[in-house]
Amino acid sequence: MKRIFLFIATNIAVIAVMSVVLSLLGVDRFISQAGLNLPMLLVFSLVVGFTGSIISLLISKPMAKWSTGARVIDAPSSSTELWLVDTVGKLAQRAGIRMPEVAVYDGEPNAFATGAFRDSALVAVSTGLLQSMTKEEVEAVLAHEVAHVANGDMVTMTLVQGVVNTFVVFLSRVVGYFVDRAISRDNNNSQGIGYTITVIVSQIVFGIAASVIVAWFSRHREYRADAGAAKLLGSPQPMMKALARLGGIEPTSLPEGLASLGINDKPGFAALFSSHPPIEDRIAALRLSLIHI
Repeated sequence: MKRIFLFIATNIAVIAVMSVVLSLLGVDRFISQAGLNLPMLLVFSLVVGFTGSIISLLISKPMAKWSTGARVIDAPSSSTELWLVDTVGKLAQRAGIRMPEVAVYDGEPNAFATGAFRDSALVAVSTGLLQSMTKEEVEAVLAHEVAHVANGDMVTMTLVQGVVNTFVVFLSRVVGYFVDRAISRDNNNSQGIGYTITVIVSQIVFGIAASVIVAWFSRHREYRADAGAAKLLGSPQPMMKALARLGGIEPTSLPEGLASLGINDKPGFAALFSSHPPIEDRIAALRLSLIHI
């Protein structure tokens, strides 16, 4: 969950900075100087929308290391670290990708994979995960993360985020333009305060709606990663056991970090913004695949 939050936060920050800079340079005003120039506005929106998501992708690995304090295992110093490196290497070979960096960090049960490229990724696990699960279950979690890398999920999320960013920027300025014209009721094409306020409010509203779309894609990729883990391990049973183990933790004592493994069931409306499906649904999907084997 932390890496997803960092990705989105960095993305939003870059979009905000670019929007302000381009507005100060007059690019935003130039777009509507002779009326609403939709082709120019679309180009503007594409540049702003994709720049944020691409920058977030490129810095995702160093940001993840920094935010978690992850230590990359260059030379295993224990049997556990040696097993981790060997297991990730074996899974990566099966998945047809280069050996990712393997890292360990102190914290509650959690694991993640990130990186801009399939063949230059990072797979990290927490000490809490290693202490609370069996080797078979940890291997299943590692397979799930390797499957994320093999599926190119970070790149997919970047493209999805870039597209929704583009629509947010585009639509917010279209709405701002017409609201400003309705308020000013004059014939000059300069942008008034109504345009600025409407654009800000519209970006917030459309941004929330866009988050629902991004969350849906994120939940879909979790099912694919679970299926990928089952394929890498030759059976869905280990992944089912790992999810069941995590699901057995009492909700009252559940660490927030477990959200990245799917333990973040949110009721009602909040479920629309959840980046992971309910754990029961993930186990049910794996069980269904077991029936069809």
